[in-house]
Amino acid sequence: MADRVSASIALGGTLTASTFAELVDIITLEGLSAKWDGEPFEPRHREIGKPLYLYAHEVTWGRFSELEAWCFAHRLPFTRWSGGCAGQFGPERVVFTGTGSPSPYAVTEDDEVVIARERLVALGSFEAVLTYFDAADATVPPLIVEGDALAEPSVPDLS
Repeated sequence: MADRVSASIALGGTLTASTFAELVDIITLEGLSAKWDGEPFEPRHREIGKPLYLYAHEVTWGRFSELEAWCFAHRLPFTRWSGGCAGQFGPERVVFTGTGSPSPYAVTEDDEVVIARERLVALGSFEAVLTYFDAADATVPPLIVEGDALAEPSVPDLS
């Protein structure tokens, strides 16, 4: 039996309406919600102009395998957090910027990045440690879907 933990993911980037429909199908298959213990995700849960945040408990190995593979294929940036499973694996954050390989980071159960002594020594300088933390704290851009109605800037009434 696979180990299961709580996990969350934030997705960003730009999609066509048809690729968003594919994404929704995968989110549905993964059983994700727009909030912890919330109802299953539906497109109406997406907040325009923000990353898409998704949550689930009892996630096998703490990974959204299908969703993450789809994100890699479509170069969709994401950050995933998963809790640890005692004696098996620790909590982690995975950052995918939309290019290259995903980068894993050790974190606490509260999603705070931690660094082992060996990593500190390998990084070699305080500036390199700060760069490491900055990379782990990558900002996920908003998830923009073709046809999104962007809010019109408000114009003050000067009359």
